[in-house]
Amino acid sequence: MKKTTKTKKQNISKNTTFAEIMKKHPESVNILFESGLHCIGCGMAMHETLEDGCKAHGMNRKQIDNLIKKLNTKEKEK
Repeated sequence: MKKTTKTKKQNISKNTTFAEIMKKHPESVNILFESGLHCIGCGMAMHETLEDGCKAHGMNRKQIDNLIKKLNTKEKEK
């Protein structure tokens, strides 16, 4: 018998672009601002992933993971 593992699907991941976040999760923009990511006005950010933007702002892996958790927690509250 094959054992299946349920994985929790995240709405926002490190590979989600800023354009996707703004389009699908506009309520998350404030969290990005609070985290020092003011990328919304940057034309480059529209094609940049969340991970790329975080790294460009000096965030480490743990900080990025915590931000993603925070963004997804906000998403669940909708």
